[in-house]
Amino acid sequence: MNISLALKIEKALGLEEGYFIILQVYYDIEQEKIKQKKSRTDLPQLRPVLFWDTKIITIDWEKHKKAIIKRVFERGNEMGKNEIIRFYGAKTVDTILNNLFLNNE
Repeated sequence: MNISLALKIEKALGLEEGYFIILQVYYDIEQEKIKQKKSRTDLPQLRPVLFWDTKIITIDWEKHKKAIIKRVFERGNEMGKNEIIRFYGAKTVDTILNNLFLNNE
């Protein structure tokens, strides 16, 4: 949205000046974060068969890390487990696995 249009809409709706531009900036920031996540080069190298039900290139590795860690530790081999520990860090993996274990008892 350009500034001219935003000012016209804000005036017509009786909104505070700059409201839509601020929203646009927040949207742009989120889009940039998504773009940066997709451009990571250190993504885990896992067997695609572990994620047979989804396209591995569309996975949001941060948003779904709990499910990813759970799946790899339930169905993956040692190489996959080590790769997940490398990617997320041992502390994060331990915390998530401990929480999963405690919630299942």
